Amino acid sequence: MTRKLSAIITCVGLVSLLTAAPSTPVRQGPKPIDATAHGVGRWVPDLSFTTIDGKQGKLSDFQTKKALVVAFTGASCPLSNKFSPSLAAIEEAYGKKDVAFVFVDPIAIEGAKEDLRKLAKAHGFKGPVILDEDESLAKGLGATTTTDTFVLDAARTLLYRGPVDDQYGIGYQLDAPRKHYLRDALDAHLAGKPIHSKALWAPGCELDLNQDHSSKQNLTYHNRISRILQTHCAECHREGGVGPFALESYTDAKENAGMIRKVISEGIMPPWFAAAPPKGHPSPWANDRSLPPEDKADLISWIRNGKPEGNPADAPLSNKRASEWRIGQPDVVFSLPREVPVKATGQMPYVYLRVKTDFPEDRWVEAVEVRPTAPAVVHHVLVFVTEAGRFNRSQTGSLAAYVPGNTFVEFPEGVAKKLPAGATLLFQMHYTPSGKATSDRTRIGLRFAKKSPAKIIRTLPVANRRLRIPANESNHRETASRYVPTGTVVRAFMPHMHLRGKAFKYELLKQNGERETLLEVPRYDFNWQLRYELKEPRSLPSGSRIEVTGVFDNSSENPANPDPNRIVRWGDQSDEEMLIGYVECEIDADESINERVRDSGVDLFDKLDKNKDGFLTKNEFTRPALFPLFDSNGDGQVTRKEGTEGMVKLKKREEDLRRGKEALRGLLEQFR
Repeated sequence: MTRKLSAIITCVGLVSLLTAAPSTPVRQGPKPIDATAHGVGRWVPDLSFTTIDGKQGKLSDFQTKKALVVAFTGASCPLSNKFSPSLAAIEEAYGKKDVAFVFVDPIAIEGAKEDLRKLAKAHGFKGPVILDEDESLAKGLGATTTTDTFVLDAARTLLYRGPVDDQYGIGYQLDAPRKHYLRDALDAHLAGKPIHSKALWAPGCELDLNQDHSSKQNLTYHNRISRILQTHCAECHREGGVGPFALESYTDAKENAGMIRKVISEGIMPPWFAAAPPKGHPSPWANDRSLPPEDKADLISWIRNGKPEGNPADAPLSNKRASEWRIGQPDVVFSLPREVPVKATGQMPYVYLRVKTDFPEDRWVEAVEVRPTAPAVVHHVLVFVTEAGRFNRSQTGSLAAYVPGNTFVEFPEGVAKKLPAGATLLFQMHYTPSGKATSDRTRIGLRFAKKSPAKIIRTLPVANRRLRIPANESNHRETASRYVPTGTVVRAFMPHMHLRGKAFKYELLKQNGERETLLEVPRYDFNWQLRYELKEPRSLPSGSRIEVTGVFDNSSENPANPDPNRIVRWGDQSDEEMLIGYVECEIDADESINERVRDSGVDLFDKLDKNKDGFLTKNEFTRPALFPLFDSNGDGQVTRKEGTEGMVKLKKREEDLRRGKEALRGLLEQFR
């Protein structure tokens, strides 16, 4: 065979040594890439191929399967060879679940076909094995390395692209993988759940295919636009949904094309308000609902070019909106205590309803889902936990939140949220009349962990209850901050203001004075109470602070402003204001006994430190007799660390005293 190398293949490890900038890591593993820019969510044409045994085929041959995995490999690539046993094991396991596999070698050099045949036989590949001599599969799918794997559904929508797992990479190998990317993607798809990591760079031998990702197909409704609308719009814009019109068919899209163009051009829809990441960087948010630039450009181009329908055979699979719970069967379901009537027109104030749980002991929630019975009129739901009938929104976070498109949360294995014994659930219901009177009785489903978790979810509120917003002020700033408890790992953020809220920012203030933006919401919308979940939990350095900044528009230029001539202060009602930055974090379960004590020590320290010098003197103590308990080194001042440790010691002393009293009481009972 004539040596063919139109795809110039060079092992990435060698290229890194010869051409990489000095700052390039010598050890490289899988890393997230922009899913939309790399084809995820797009329709894949019906590509043809020829197997190494001379059999003709095309991707549509597998349309009766639940999924198709196209696994790239390379008989001459060391990393491909290392991943081959894992691929064979995955094919064996998921072939039984009606998933098809094809194996593609894009390195068409002399002797490649025989080498590929030996590789397939050695590892027991069962699916078609293909030498991609014309590079049509590699170019059609946008492969970049010889270890790329692609998951397609029955309609040839690309669901996942990336590595098999993280066991091997450039300059390293592990005894066993820590991340099972391909298995996780298949499991999620087969279970009807979102795929968490949809696109990653796969360490392998690099392909130079000179491909143009921007012009793969002629844009039609069925081969492209339908998938964009299904991914970003149809959760709300469907029959019975909260959106003002459906976007489930070609007719729907054509009739509403003008409004689609307006709201996406102005960034009004889809509702997502976090600042965009730098160009070329993937979003850090697991639940990012923003419309990627590629999708926005294709939508506008389709509208400008006459809105062609295309071939219905290219349509995506319909979204399954089954009646069953997305989290699986809950262990318990609580409903609102009564039907809530929703009027046909106008506005409705928030509705607050309580539901008592009556559990005799603490329970650990590993998954939670909120399901309205009338989703067309339910704009959002927040569910809070109250204990002993007390609730302070600035001192607690929500157990669950619902907005269309984000209806459930499942925590990773070993991570759970505490539901205290005897707690009462407080539902905050925001209804938006839809033109027809109806009623709703929202439910919440909880799935409990079968054993105590290693990590506990806790929500830390960063709040400013002393805010004062002047009348007729369009750009008023208020801030709040709190110190980060030791070992804090942040999972998500949820900013909260009311109708005058304009912008919101979370910043990390490090001990060395550096500031880092954690989340910026340049356009805050009270109508959308969104939770911003990180793809990767973030560990925060001990001793640092989280500061939140809220910008308020109390002017007549704000059309939602109830009264621009009024000075606004803190309050629960929408015409009052709040500044709360909820921080959802996880802590080690071993720390759970003392973490509230430590946090109370941090809060108390800030209150006592009148001159804000970072130290407490005896004169600043409200109970000077306790000062020696906190001043552990006897230098006459209490540091923040001594303050938190002192609170733990004080709590222990009080507990010892309580036990001593009980023992003495028992002893006295014996002599009566």
